[in-house]
Amino acid sequence: MAIPHFKPAWLAIALALVSAPAGIARAMPMNDENLLNIAENIHAPEFAPVEWLNTDKPLKLADLKGQVVLIDFWTYCCINCMHIFPDLRFLEEKYHDQPLVVIGCHSGKFSQEKDAANIRQAILRHNISHPVAVDSDFAIWKSFSVRAWPTLAIIDPEGNVVGLVSGEGHREGLDRAIAKLLADHKKKGTLKSPMKFRMERESFATGVLEFPGKVLADPQSQRLVISDTNHHRVLISDLSGAIQHVIGAGTIGLADGPFDKARFHQPQGLALSADGKKLYVADTENHALRVVDLENKSVATLAGNGKQSNDYNANGPGTRTALSSPWDLALVGDRLYIAMAGTHQIWVYDIKRSRVSVFAGTGREAGIQGPNRSAAFAQPSGLATDGQVLYVADSEISSIRSLELKSDGKTSLFAGGGELFEFGDADGEADRARFQHPLGVALSGNTLFAADTFNHRIRTVDLKTREVATWLGTGRPDPGTPDKIGLFEPGGLCAAGDTLYVADTNHHRILAVDIKSRVVRILDVRPPKSSSAGT
Repeated sequence: MAIPHFKPAWLAIALALVSAPAGIARAMPMNDENLLNIAENIHAPEFAPVEWLNTDKPLKLADLKGQVVLIDFWTYCCINCMHIFPDLRFLEEKYHDQPLVVIGCHSGKFSQEKDAANIRQAILRHNISHPVAVDSDFAIWKSFSVRAWPTLAIIDPEGNVVGLVSGEGHREGLDRAIAKLLADHKKKGTLKSPMKFRMERESFATGVLEFPGKVLADPQSQRLVISDTNHHRVLISDLSGAIQHVIGAGTIGLADGPFDKARFHQPQGLALSADGKKLYVADTENHALRVVDLENKSVATLAGNGKQSNDYNANGPGTRTALSSPWDLALVGDRLYIAMAGTHQIWVYDIKRSRVSVFAGTGREAGIQGPNRSAAFAQPSGLATDGQVLYVADSEISSIRSLELKSDGKTSLFAGGGELFEFGDADGEADRARFQHPLGVALSGNTLFAADTFNHRIRTVDLKTREVATWLGTGRPDPGTPDKIGLFEPGGLCAAGDTLYVADTNHHRILAVDIKSRVVRILDVRPPKSSSAGT
């Protein structure tokens, strides 16, 4: 997620980056073949004094002498940053017994992302196992002349910056660079013993749910479907929360088969067939679309092969076409629309033809209106539809978009600022209202509910007047009280009858809210009473 331009609030950072320290700017950007090809040694700048997470003490460069250091500059809203995590895990596992230290430098885009407590939740949600610097004032970012999320910097065991590269897809180049540095410095005798750190997860107690991402209600069958995202499974309960079926073994993987053998990786979006017999799942971290046969109690893969796509013109058989972080789903007849967050597009899966293709968006990360195929999105993460129009929570431009589903349809800005740095917390007319990284939407009559995730609120948008109003939430990430409920980064919504169901993600709970009275029930999502519930 590069920074294309800066609004006034970001002007100081922009100027600082332009006048970066001499020498470090020459190290970026570099391609994989030249990761270590720097003509002179550039001593790494000392880390600014910031708060640290996932470690029992602040880190200094002096502490890291004798280590190969890989710094990941990230912000937790960013899908491109999320795509780096598997690369970091690969390298950490490969070199677990060697002096490689991975450090995350979290330089937050949104105001919500500058709070250490919120960053801690992101560390837990993404299962990050390395130290993270809370660089909310961009001090470390600026000292390394970073200009984009994500950026990766390599420091050799003598404290020199030897590479700086931006964007995704550098696993092999980083692997070669790290291997070479370790080999060279072993010969020089400059390596020390590997380092270990205390992780936030060591003091984190999980419950029945862990960071549930999306929720789907089926009032006809009196059941609720929950993406138990960080337990890598899908739960089906009754409307009171009593679990009836556990879909997935609860361990990371991409495996089809019966409920207890199937495996997911951080599933998110859900959609149910009209007859209620098939459940569709956006298996986000597996870059796959799965289908659950609720009669035969089995899981199969419809699209994706477990590898991340970089194809912005995809059109092919489902199982032979790679996907990229599918985040939410919406079903209209035999067409399953997919919020393809990783490519900043809307894709569609044709159920009858078993084919997947791009429906809207060029793949450019921006807020561009116009004909669907030439429009641009920025990490679409939530979908809702009336069968004629698709409403999209377009998270990185903090806006709600609308897409006409007809063949010559257009994409429009429905509410919000419509630009990458146009965010805030404001009700009012659609073009004046401001959201902060919304992740979910749901329709109920003439009202569109929006999970205004980083503002910890549920907002409504009147479909006729496009007036935006705060509906639920205090704007603070505390649990609240029954009469004044607090939300913590809610991610998923579903309206069914007179009830709005909310995946209150960072509170690890599901809420049921009476739409007329706004009375809130915290569902008691509870394990099955017998082992038969998982089959």
